[in-house]
Amino acid sequence: MTGTRPRFFQSVAFIVANILAWPILIVIPMSFSASSSLSFPPKALSLKYYVEFFTSPDWNIPLFNSLLVAVLTVAFTLMLAMPAAFALARSQFAGKAWFRLLMIAPLLVPHIVLAFAYFIYFAYFGLIQSYTGVVIAHTCLNIPAAVLVLSAGIQSLDPNLERASLSLGAGRRATFWHVIVPALMPSIMVAGFYAFIHSFDEAVIAVFISGRDKATLPRQLFNSFMMDMDPVIAAASGALVFFLVAFVLVAFVIRLLWASSRTYSRKAGA
Repeated sequence: MTGTRPRFFQSVAFIVANILAWPILIVIPMSFSASSSLSFPPKALSLKYYVEFFTSPDWNIPLFNSLLVAVLTVAFTLMLAMPAAFALARSQFAGKAWFRLLMIAPLLVPHIVLAFAYFIYFAYFGLIQSYTGVVIAHTCLNIPAAVLVLSAGIQSLDPNLERASLSLGAGRRATFWHVIVPALMPSIMVAGFYAFIHSFDEAVIAVFISGRDKATLPRQLFNSFMMDMDPVIAAASGALVFFLVAFVLVAFVIRLLWASSRTYSRKAGA
């Protein structure tokens, strides 16, 4: 009886993994199709639509916009989430439970509702069809998750490290940058990577706020899909998948290198 349970769970995990991977397994072969119409499986393979994707301003400008918005979103998300995370983890104040609930609430609201609210609010300040509006919206969207991740990391820190640094004469600023930030780096990486990926592939809010000149890659994909079934759409979708996979791999390598450098520093210090 006990021997059949692992096999059952393995079978369920295999089925779920295939269901989740199936859209990607369809998009990737179609992105290399040489046909002028979208069809699966492709009858012939070619890179011509990838060449068009990277050389056409209709696609490489939205790609640049997505990268720019994602990088700015990560920067502002971490700057704003860090003090909020410290307040949530270290401070005791009236309404702390409500503050934590307020942090979680945006994660439960559908993006279409948030997009409509942002559109009404940003239109009043003239932020529609601008990088500023998209970055602010994406930052607001990612701050709750970043605060929760960072506050969990702060709660796991050894308070004796901070006390020891202060007792040795280091100021609070030096303690923050040379003790707290390195110790929090795993949580900072997780929050930053999540914010980058979430901003880079977000489409609903971008459709409402970004204009034609400031369109991100997901919005351009949505617009092209609604207007015509251009084969470049498949190449753009494939490129989006490759970018995200490459980013995750790079993030994983950076995490390993950082962890190994910390281990080496500890051994050298010992």
